[in-house]
Amino acid sequence: MLTTETSTAISAIEHISNNMSDRPVVYIQRSESFSACHRLHSRHLSNADNAALYGKCNHPNGHGHNYKVKVTLKGPVDPVTGMVINIVDLKQYIQEAIMSVLDHKNVDKDVPFFKHQVSSMENITVFIWNSMKAKLGDLLYEIKVHETDHNVAWYRGEKSN
Repeated sequence: MLTTETSTAISAIEHISNNMSDRPVVYIQRSESFSACHRLHSRHLSNADNAALYGKCNHPNGHGHNYKVKVTLKGPVDPVTGMVINIVDLKQYIQEAIMSVLDHKNVDKDVPFFKHQVSSMENITVFIWNSMKAKLGDLLYEIKVHETDHNVAWYRGEKSN
């Protein structure tokens, strides 16, 4: 025989289950900053063409930035926890996928992805998207990377045809 307390809990769970389709969808965003250096240089171009295209950003010793990255998620609010995601978990995913990989690193030398990709702001943004997508799946909505106060790239997983 069920107690009144158990019966009330079961009714609450049934109510939640019946209303799963009309949960509000909320966007969650977390920002972090990291410092890294890179050199804009394409292995598909001559040294002269690289110098002409990238200018001072093609310096052989590279240059650095204090990047700001914003990770935006989109998802339904869980009726039990009241959250789209536990922020503690999101912080850990960002630490693993972004901070430990990029912070205080030479992107071209320390990150295997950039062995064959130009370490442009755009490609860094795509790299972060791919890394976070592996952790968050369909919750990931957007990655925004501020290379400087004036230069920003964002990516939502779209591909050209």
